[in-house]
Amino acid sequence: MAMARPVMKSGSFGRRPGGIVKKRQTTSNSRGIVQRFGVSMEPALLRRFDALIARKGYATRSEALRDMVRAALAEEALTDERAEVVVTIVLVYDHHLRNLTARLTQHQHDALDLITATLHVHLDEHRCLEVLVARGRYGRVRRFADSLISMKGVQHGDVMVTTLG
Repeated sequence: MAMARPVMKSGSFGRRPGGIVKKRQTTSNSRGIVQRFGVSMEPALLRRFDALIARKGYATRSEALRDMVRAALAEEALTDERAEVVVTIVLVYDHHLRNLTARLTQHQHDALDLITATLHVHLDEHRCLEVLVARGRYGRVRRFADSLISMKGVQHGDVMVTTLG
């Protein structure tokens, strides 16, 4: 078996054990230039990963890894309250509770600069579902969402956040 010789070329990303430098492999796809790299993991972990991505419907491991990296970077961005985000706020509440609908509406009117869209659905004779899309700085949007969800009479609330970066 031939021993690989160290290679130093522009575009290499660093030394591997034994002083060998691996060259980056750059290709392009429909979205532009991509770089290939290797990932090593234990067989049992790889089997679990493959089962997960099959359940989720990914065509390739690369697509799954890209989505996981994007999600991790988006989560990391949320440590900065100034990060620009888009959030979906979901509320389920009893519209018969005294003044609840009026309080929710007033709260939304006080934040018109954040709210992009709303959807109101009558679930049954007592409960309503309200979905709001809001956009702005994470700290302010999160405080707004929490203030709606914590209102007395809101039975369930959830927030889904995505970054714009």
